[in-house]
Order: sequence, then structure tokens, then C-alpha cells
Amino acid sequence: MGELRFVRMGFGDEAVDYQVAWDEQRRVHAARFADEVPDTVILLEHPPVYTAGRRTEASERPLDGTPVIDVDRGGKITWHGPGQLVGYPIQKLPRPVDVVAHVRRLEEALIRTCAEFGLETTRVEGRSGVWVLGDPVEQRPSLGGLSLDFDPRLQDEEFDPRLNGPEYAPSNAGQRREDRKIAAIGIRVAKGVTMHGFALNVNPDNKWFDKIIPCGIRDAGVASLANELGRDVTIEEVLPVVERHLRDVLENADLRPRVVEKAPVAATASGV
Repeated sequence: MGELRFVRMGFGDEAVDYQVAWDEQRRVHAARFADEVPDTVILLEHPPVYTAGRRTEASERPLDGTPVIDVDRGGKITWHGPGQLVGYPIQKLPRPVDVVAHVRRLEEALIRTCAEFGLETTRVEGRSGVWVLGDPVEQRPSLGGLSLDFDPRLQDEEFDPRLNGPEYAPSNAGQRREDRKIAAIGIRVAKGVTMHGFALNVNPDNKWFDKIIPCGIRDAGVASLANELGRDVTIEEVLPVVERHLRDVLENADLRPRVVEKAPVAATASGV
């Protein structure tokens, strides 16, 4: 892969409206497809906004009618806002595109970023993004005086954490010592070029996530660098570290097309 271009689009008081950023993504996407610009990573903060990927269900949206922007990425509903570093890598990849490999590269860069700040993170099987692992289930505190065997989130298909207060809130997963996501990833690939990307929780107010079922996951929660480290961490500190690790991982990636397995050719019987 050639050299990456980083575009710092806006932070803090200059946070970028989601629709403005989405329009810019599409503009850069078209330019990258036409080879008019190099691979580009747009980095920014958004004002508070909920966005829903294509697989979002009605039961995962805010109950109070808070507006949600439906977008064309994969994944489900999430929140963006102050204290969260959002990155949109717009890259041309060999076809057929290996989407999973692209997601794994973004995860790797963010895992390295967290490690540089002293926080161990990892992947969770079957769940995209970057995670802080909780305690083993048998070592976690009980909820509401109930043993984990009776955790309603696992036993009741209609259980809704949005209606059950802070005890089950995603923002309190650390207190419950559960797995918690510190960086979400949702992408789209069109014409062999990626869009959308990642959101790393640096120091946001994670209570924004309590209005929704973040990423459609009911038995885990959300984390941030500041909360996990127990100290203030700013976007300004994290920004150059993220750029460095993205550059290292993405520029040095051995990009290969996805392997397509050919269906076996059926044997034909010959008449005798």
C-alpha cells in the first residue's frame, strides 16, 4: 500500500456535523476510486448523534424518540459525540475485497494505541471492535441480588436494559466487571473502496449509550480510555498515536484479494 494521507477535519468547538462528514466521505470515496487522491483517513469528532447501520432493529433504538441517522455501513446502532475520536479510512483494496482482513487491521491499530497508553485490550470472538475484557463470569458481582444464573438479559428475550436503570446500563459495565467495548468498527465497501470506519472512546460521557442497545449487544457494555485508566486523557493526546499506528499497520499491510473457493465440479455419468 502507498503512503496514507491524514485529514484532521475538526475537533472540539469545530466538531463536524455527521451529514457534513458523510458528504465529505462520499466525495473522497469517488476521488479515490478515480485515483485522483491517495488512500485517505479522515479524523474528527462529531456533535452528539446516533447512527444506525443496516442491521439495526427497532428494539435497539432510543425509546424517547431521539433522532437517529440511518447509514449505509454494516453493523447496528451506535453513538458518536464529544470525547470520541472517529476515523474514516477511505482505501482502495484489491478485489474481491477481504472485508474481515480490513476490520482486523483497524482493530490492530487501535489495540496498539490503547497499549501505548497502558491499557490492555483485545478482540472478542464473533464481535467486531476492540474490547476490555471483564472478569470470568463466576467472579463477577451479582445483579440486583440475583445470581448470574438468573441474569434476565440472558434468560428473557424481551428484557430491555433501557428500561431497567443504571444497574443494567451499558455505561456501567466496568462496575459490573463485564466485557466492554472501547472502540466500535463499522464499514462499507463500494467499488473496492472502503468507507466509514472506527470510533475510539477517549473521554466521552458514556451515558449517551444508555439510551440504545449499543451495537445490538445486550450482555456487555462500553468503556473509555479515561475511565479505564482512571485519569484524564484527551483527543489531542490520542490523535498522533492513532495516526502513527494506523500508518504502521495500513501502509505495511500485505494486501491480498479475498480467496474465493470454487465450487466442486459435479461429476457426470457417462452412458454405457
